[in-house]
Amino acid sequence: MGSSPLDSLQHAAAALLSRTVSGNGPFPYKESVLAFMYTVFLWEEYLRYRHYRNLCSTVLPKALREHVTEDQFKKAQAYGRDKARFGFVESVFGQIQSTLTLTLNWMPWLWAVSGDAMFRLAGYGREYEITQSIVFFVALSVSSTIISLPFSLYSTFVIEERHGFNKQTLRLYITDMIKGHLVGGAIGIPFLAGFLKVIKISGDNFFLYVWLFMVAFQLIMVSVFPTFIQPLFNKFDPLPDGELRTMIEALASRIHFPLTKLFVIDGSKRSGHSNAYFYGFFKNKRIVLYDTLLEHSSNDETCAVLAHELGHWACNHTLKMLAFSQVQIFATFYLFSHFINNKAMYQSFGFMDATPTLIGFLLFQFLYSPVDSAMSFITNMISRRYEFQADAFARNLGYASSLASGLIKLQLKNLGTMNPDWLFSMYHRSHPELVERLNAINHPGLVSKTKKAE
Repeated sequence: MGSSPLDSLQHAAAALLSRTVSGNGPFPYKESVLAFMYTVFLWEEYLRYRHYRNLCSTVLPKALREHVTEDQFKKAQAYGRDKARFGFVESVFGQIQSTLTLTLNWMPWLWAVSGDAMFRLAGYGREYEITQSIVFFVALSVSSTIISLPFSLYSTFVIEERHGFNKQTLRLYITDMIKGHLVGGAIGIPFLAGFLKVIKISGDNFFLYVWLFMVAFQLIMVSVFPTFIQPLFNKFDPLPDGELRTMIEALASRIHFPLTKLFVIDGSKRSGHSNAYFYGFFKNKRIVLYDTLLEHSSNDETCAVLAHELGHWACNHTLKMLAFSQVQIFATFYLFSHFINNKAMYQSFGFMDATPTLIGFLLFQFLYSPVDSAMSFITNMISRRYEFQADAFARNLGYASSLASGLIKLQLKNLGTMNPDWLFSMYHRSHPELVERLNAINHPGLVSKTKKAE
């Protein structure tokens, strides 16, 4: 009999667990993680350099010369350069922070501090591992927020402000941050407790049960987030009766989209960027339009952008991506089941005595990062293909010219990159670039022939 995919995963995990280096000791987990971290860092900085080089260009791409002025191009390039320079500084800082976290054994120290605090405040000892894990999680979240706060403030109140996108006050920013942490804690702490409890009580086959737990949690959050959480931050108003509402309802009826509610969200309260999306299960779908989209788009262009979004629904892209992500999650937990009791892994990262489940999963995430990077690239490739298909869906509904003009306005409104490096784009972006999309919309036959020739 042939081996199954699970057998292959099990053999790979077992081989890694039993591997030694020249017979002199266990596998160097920490050193391998650091080596991969620096390999990825150097690769991504090289891509950032290529991208920045293109952002310094003063030559407007030929395909956009009929749609974009020189002044608009210069503004987009300046915004892109500011973000790229900021991204470089943030990336270098993050790399130094990650290196120090691993080399100085900061996580073992924080775990010990969490245990001491738990004992002093509540008298709980090490046997209360889930409680200590929650204390550790809260401490880790707070420290991460404090460390990243200067970067977030600079991005919002310097870069976004300089280019006219930031609409929020410092008071609103702080209020949002407090709300976000309170909501995150209210959801994250019970989730973490349930996650760890499922692993504790389900034995060696916990990967199956914790995967089912994750599926249930995701399905609940898909309903809870837009209905109960997002309204805490944004105001949702029904789209008023009028020509646009009539056109959208006619579009939904035409493709049998089960539209039940149509909202406008006050995105301009915080940012000048535009967006539109739909959500909901089965026969209860809702469409949300950002007020910033309505400000600069005609009714036909708004319908064209929505036709693209509804193309994802018609082509089952959301369900396909959900299924793909579930396979990834299951594989992750299955592999983790072979590392959860590996004391050599814990000791490599400075945990000489304790082997807590939460810490094991965090350490495993470091080890899994090469696979995760590869899967992220594959996910981007699939997403880019789906974007072309959604564009084709809107084009086949008769929205070719409106979609093209709508995408151009979105690009100009958001100061999107108009001259990206192809390698940077292929690696990082989940959406095709504007030039690629316009070519596919306006010359579908030519694009199809080119793909066949390749």
